[in-house]
Amino acid sequence: MFEGIEFFNKEFFWLFLLLPIAIAWYVVKRNQQTAALKMSSLKGFKPKQSILPKLKPLLFVLRLLALAFLITALARPRTSDETTKTKTTKGIDIVMAIDVSASMLAKDLQPNRLEALKNVAAEFIKGRPNDRIGLVEYAGESYTKTPITSDKAIVLRSLRDIKYNTIIEGGTAIGMGLATSVNRLKDSKAKSKVIILLTDGVNNSGFIDPKIASELAVEYGIKVYTIGLGTNGMALSPSALLPNGNFQYQRVKVEIDEDLLQEIADVTNGKYFRATDNRKLKEIYSEINKLEKTEIEELKFTTYDEKFRPLVLIALGLILLEVLLKFTVFKSFV
Repeated sequence: MFEGIEFFNKEFFWLFLLLPIAIAWYVVKRNQQTAALKMSSLKGFKPKQSILPKLKPLLFVLRLLALAFLITALARPRTSDETTKTKTTKGIDIVMAIDVSASMLAKDLQPNRLEALKNVAAEFIKGRPNDRIGLVEYAGESYTKTPITSDKAIVLRSLRDIKYNTIIEGGTAIGMGLATSVNRLKDSKAKSKVIILLTDGVNNSGFIDPKIASELAVEYGIKVYTIGLGTNGMALSPSALLPNGNFQYQRVKVEIDEDLLQEIADVTNGKYFRATDNRKLKEIYSEINKLEKTEIEELKFTTYDEKFRPLVLIALGLILLEVLLKFTVFKSFV
């Protein structure tokens, strides 16, 4: 009955303690409420049976019920409907620069480095509903896979389509990947601009020095988080292309230019991470997600629907009924 109803003035419920007192007072005084006439004999009077005297306490019950409804009305029962409106007050533009060289097919992460990255990056993108995100691919050269956009469906579809191919020149051009990402963000009006640069190797291709690219990032106020992907030691990596088009794998030493990645992160006020397995990679993206939070203003609106009016009307109806019965049906006994 009272589901979803709250009482604003609960202290008025203490008045219910007066009702037992009123009942006790009525029981003590009820014999004095009817005038008594003493007669020496009832001979000559014809007794007449009536149920009305027995129903006389009904008037008191009606009064008690009226008081109970009034007390409940004073407690101000009401229901509330709360609506929330969110407004993004500080947006973040993010470009994810992904290394797609052949070494990203190494199997030290499951099922391989590239697929492990795509799975974790997809969850990261889904967790940034209020930000714009773009994708950059690079190997020996780089290009924009997806410009920064707020349409996460497009970004996720583009991410799924990323795979190793022979169209892009072989090698790892970290400077080119970073420079292309900076170019995507340099005209952004966002309050915060971020690049997540991931690689599993060393800079051995391209005509842009990574240090120059990082200086460009600083000039445009872009923060760079760098991730070195690959286990420590040896990893099962592609070493040759077989006649059937499949790769031949062998164990090779994992080489990541961690000093360079650390320097890029330091210069741009970012942070360097090393992902040696799937779990660590997921933790890194979770940490970046926490470090780069979009400020959101939340406005709450509460609408109250007061429920005391029907209770007051019922109480008034009971009082009127009591008065009506008192001066009509019970007129001879009250």
